[in-house]
Amino acid sequence: MKKIPNLDVLRFFLASFVVLQHLPKLCKNQNLPYFDGLPILNRGVDSVYVFFVLSGFLIIKSIYEEKSKSFFSIKNFYVRRILRIFPVYYFVMIFGLIFYNLILPLIGIPFEITYSIPVGLAMMVFFLPNVFSIMYEPGGILQVLWSLGIEEQFYLLVAPLMYLLPLKKILKTLIILASIYFIIFHLPALDFLRKYEFMYFFLFFGGIVAILEEKKKLEFFKKSRIFAFTMISLTVLYFFTDLFLFKTLFLKNLFTGIVFTFFVFVLGYGNVGFKIKNKMLNYLGKISYGIYMYHVIVLNFVVFLFLKIQDKIILTDTLVIISINILTFILTFLISHLSFKYYESYFLKLKNKFRR
Repeated sequence: MKKIPNLDVLRFFLASFVVLQHLPKLCKNQNLPYFDGLPILNRGVDSVYVFFVLSGFLIIKSIYEEKSKSFFSIKNFYVRRILRIFPVYYFVMIFGLIFYNLILPLIGIPFEITYSIPVGLAMMVFFLPNVFSIMYEPGGILQVLWSLGIEEQFYLLVAPLMYLLPLKKILKTLIILASIYFIIFHLPALDFLRKYEFMYFFLFFGGIVAILEEKKKLEFFKKSRIFAFTMISLTVLYFFTDLFLFKTLFLKNLFTGIVFTFFVFVLGYGNVGFKIKNKMLNYLGKISYGIYMYHVIVLNFVVFLFLKIQDKIILTDTLVIISINILTFILTFLISHLSFKYYESYFLKLKNKFRR
């Protein structure tokens, strides 16, 4: 499937918004100066939801394209996903377990461990990091893995489903499943779905629009600049203002599900009037997975560093906040670049062996 520059850049901004939410939280927990007074600094989780939509859109579009050409292979699909996700996932998982269980005790920093290593490993290896994160609060480095669990769970469901279904029934089936699951998710009796963030409907929504786009059912919306401007404006207002506040989770998820889905669609395929082809931004989008996965490790290091030097170097609160933000982003970008170039790229090259 052809790369879309605007969507690559979107990945970078979504990962950055997650970093911006985690920065003040950890600083606050460690009694360092922090600032979280802007709405965008509290939209990290919503950024992950947009990424779910984007992931569902691209993955289901890819499967649908392959199936329409009669060469979709479940084996090849899963191998490609494993080669993209697992190298960094398992590195961060192992580092996180070592960090909280060995490194922090060695340097005298208290951190309560409420789980056993075998239990933690089992839940993360078998795609339940979202459940592990909520049940045990194992620390930010491990908790950031929760979203990867949701994606892997969804892949386990959607790939066999699309393989077994006739091509002409896929869209209708996905619409029915998405509608039923959206209702089920919000039922009071099934609160565990909300507690553990089983947000599959965002991925379903992205996939449905992907197939509609593939079937040429959205040509009017692709051509309409008014529609594109509306979806982009609503998304920007949602992230940068508190204009949209909802009384119920159902209404919030309905609004964001629709707006985020069409935002991804118009940014990638609609008549937005621009294509972002800045080499740096496009590259940062390419390494955005690393930015998301490594940033908590970097943030812990930066916060620890400032805790050690705060009595030796006199800085105003504003300078501390700015310095922590800049250093965290620079180091995160650097580590993500090195990881992509010298670690992830080896596995990404292997993906080509499992394409037709």
